[in-house]
Amino acid sequence: QVQLVESGGGLVQAGGSLRLSCAASGSIASINTMGWYRQAPGKQRELVARITTAGNTNYADSVKGRFTISRDNAENTVYLQMNSLKSEDTAVYFCTAYFWYSGVWDRAWGQGTQVTVSS
Repeated sequence: QVQLVESGGGLVQAGGSLRLSCAASGSIASINTMGWYRQAPGKQRELVARITTAGNTNYADSVKGRFTISRDNAENTVYLQMNSLKSEDTAVYFCTAYFWYSGVWDRAWGQGTQVTVSS
């Protein structure tokens, strides 16, 4: 199994920046793609960005050019650098990781960290 712990959320003014971190523990050698999702009040959880072990990335159109996902495989950590934040970025941000366990792919989620952008 894999456990994920996020940190770095908080309150920031529009136009500001935040950096989220997500540390993985457990069966870390089996981890493949990691990513960030977010969920705003009354909305469905949506993909923000994801990154493979090789460093290939995908971003939601709404964050392209503003957010950057990266990972440190040696430290088993994934990061989300968020710049030029907007009020619509306000949400709970969840870290996720796909991992191989008992012959199948499984998925772990962190507990979430709140990001609030004031206008």
